[in-house]
Amino acid sequence: MRHVTVRQLQIFVQAAQAPSLARAAEDLHVTPAAISFQLKQIETMSGFALFERAGRKTRLTEAGTELLAYAKIVLQTLQDADQALARLRGVSGGRVTLGLVSTAKYFVPHVLARFTLAYPGITIHLRDGNRSQILEGVLKGELDLAIMGRPPEGADVAAEVFAPHPSVVIASPTHPLVAYDKLPQSILASEPFILREDGSGTRGLIEQFLTSAGLSLRVGMTTSSNEMIKQAVMAGMGIAVISRHTIGLELGLGLLRTLPVEGFPLMRSWYVAHRRNMPLMPVHARLRAFLLENGQKIIDVLEHGYSA
Repeated sequence: MRHVTVRQLQIFVQAAQAPSLARAAEDLHVTPAAISFQLKQIETMSGFALFERAGRKTRLTEAGTELLAYAKIVLQTLQDADQALARLRGVSGGRVTLGLVSTAKYFVPHVLARFTLAYPGITIHLRDGNRSQILEGVLKGELDLAIMGRPPEGADVAAEVFAPHPSVVIASPTHPLVAYDKLPQSILASEPFILREDGSGTRGLIEQFLTSAGLSLRVGMTTSSNEMIKQAVMAGMGIAVISRHTIGLELGLGLLRTLPVEGFPLMRSWYVAHRRNMPLMPVHARLRAFLLENGQKIIDVLEHGYSA
């Protein structure tokens, strides 16, 4: 394997993780034939078959699985070296892999648009998921930074607050409860809830709130999508607790209404986090500093724009 090239390792990793060789070729902007040729070259050098057919798809052999783990280490080490050398060039260039919980995708692009205006040479790679998935990515070192809620106690994560994060109860504009100026917490137990999936921070928030209030949860539907939650609530399928930062447009257009339930909004915070024992490269530190300094201001501007 000493003669394998970095490009061949990149091709192998992409082929191993893509749903098909055709998709891997598309992502790498090469032909499927070029992918197959390079994989055959690696197999010849390693002396092992790396893929086997399973019906119409391919999957890694045991040897392929072993090589994938080491190939990732090699590529990550080279990326780390590149980032280290970037310190000698300042922060005019570089790459940041940024994880974000799915709720944050409603404002993060606006933050990054302003960041890249100031630092056009920096490339941002985004990866979204629920709270559990993003935390796992931080702990494994797959994410340089993450935008998320408060990390759990004991997690090997350094995190700082950059903005408040309110969650509200929403309903369809035609829902009978929108006529009330004030609603007791007990009303939540009588309404079907549209909920996020297990592992979601928002779901954990409402479950904790109802438990502390001694109320049971009536589940109408679960989904991994905030967009599906909003559409289901608009359609009258039930009510939901959702981040205020995800519904500015719908509130402005009158497609959703917030319910004045006692104890709401539930206040949390947005954090920028990274693995505690992983030193930040200058490019990562610059984005982190930008979030801490400008994150709340940008969110406030967005909220004002939606309500104007």
